Amino acid sequence: MKGKTKRESQTVLTQRMLPQDANPAGNVHGGVTLKYIDLAAATVAMRHCRSNAVTVSIDRMDFLKPVFVGEVVNFKASLNYTGSSSMEVGVRVESENMFTGEKRYCASAYLSFVALDPNGKPREIPPLILETDEDHRRWKEAEARRTLRKTERKRERESQQRAVGRTTE
Repeated sequence: MKGKTKRESQTVLTQRMLPQDANPAGNVHGGVTLKYIDLAAATVAMRHCRSNAVTVSIDRMDFLKPVFVGEVVNFKASLNYTGSSSMEVGVRVESENMFTGEKRYCASAYLSFVALDPNGKPREIPPLILETDEDHRRWKEAEARRTLRKTERKRERESQQRAVGRTTE
């Protein structure tokens, strides 16, 4: 399968935040931010694999600064890593005050996706072609997160199995 570069799938989703996006404190609700992060990341994943792709996990969702109603928010998403059917997408969230021009780095997240065939089964995806030093750095960091996710999943399964064993005894 022919590989693809990060540039072939990256995207910027721009959204103006309106009053219905606010939480009780008057800032943009974190769930609204998460929705757009997932949408931008899914766009990247689906562009890369040219098929349906579903979110498997969200890692390191960091809210760094608030987003305010009325601001324009850019959700910058790009591919960091590919496996045989899975991929990691990084999303950087930046807000812009329309009146002052001030821009702030507000949030970031790493999301894992699996590509699906028409029957809903995992399918092979194109490998990611690494072009720059930054691409290589992001790949290595994504590999480390992937290893950590697998270790955590295994530990959680074992813990759940032990808990089930205690309740049936």
